[in-house]
Amino acid sequence: MRVLVTGHQGYLGTVMAPLLQQAGHEVTGLDIGYFADCVLGTAPAQPPTLTVDLRDVRADQLAGFDAVVHLAALSNDPLGALAPTITYDINHHASVRLARLAKEAGVRRFLYASTCSVYGAAGDGLVGEDAPLKPLTPYAESKVRVEDDVAALADSGFTPVFLRNATAFGFSPRLRADIVLNNLVGYAVLTGEVRVLSDGTPWRPLVHAQDIARAFAVCLEAPAPAIHCRAYNVGTETNNLTVAQIAQAVVDTVPGSTLVITGEAGADPRSYRVDFSAARRDLGYEAQWSIPDGAAELYREYTARGLTTEAFFQRFTRLAHLKSLKETGVLDDELRRVRIGA
Repeated sequence: MRVLVTGHQGYLGTVMAPLLQQAGHEVTGLDIGYFADCVLGTAPAQPPTLTVDLRDVRADQLAGFDAVVHLAALSNDPLGALAPTITYDINHHASVRLARLAKEAGVRRFLYASTCSVYGAAGDGLVGEDAPLKPLTPYAESKVRVEDDVAALADSGFTPVFLRNATAFGFSPRLRADIVLNNLVGYAVLTGEVRVLSDGTPWRPLVHAQDIARAFAVCLEAPAPAIHCRAYNVGTETNNLTVAQIAQAVVDTVPGSTLVITGEAGADPRSYRVDFSAARRDLGYEAQWSIPDGAAELYREYTARGLTTEAFFQRFTRLAHLKSLKETGVLDDELRRVRIGA
């Protein structure tokens, strides 16, 4: 299958593109390169690439693809809160436009990276795909809007699928340090502390980046009627843990580290436990990575590749990195790239 992966130079895309290639797909990437240079260790191999802003994609650039895997987004709640208008422009409007253009270009399958954070403050019970959506941030709200608008495009020739990923974790050569497990392990490696700023009580569902990539691969290969206009939660119930439990897994992994729950950020209203049984039942898909295994992988990779404090807090923290690109004139106020290749 000929597959276009948007955001292939991001944290998830850097893991997903090679996995899809290994599965036999012909992969092309589409990325404006915000995070292309945010690499820890050796730079990964690149598939053929369209260097274009998601907001400027043309229908002719999508012609000839069998499927679009749409990962590109401003994927961060703090960033969404800082720049909600731009978040909606990129995450919502540009994503729906991409789907519409893909349909016009004859693309038959559109796999969208949504999020379990659409469930918001769901409490202690397990939430499945039919649960009410209660997004609490511009980022999560943009995902809900895309699901609604792209679902309206579905017909016999265009199959959208909405993969509601749990919070990602795990090593990628293009690292993200601002997601919970990756952050806690990195802070422990650099300082000896596993520092939790909330009270530690919110529930979080987690899933490894490789397991997310595998879920997309399954949906690329599944019969269209089985996945047509469906939403699937991506993760595993065993990785539904409180932030304090996730932090304890890090303490158990990083030698000599100590747990510090400051509570300075107050109670976090984003709390939800997720039911992942639909993907097991319908697709035969099951996530494989546990949180302790992911913590061990991150500890091993951080120490082997020489993670530094500057890289952790600047290059691998999305908000800080984008602010740096603006301050150095690489991006304008609309987060459009002023200098391609800069």
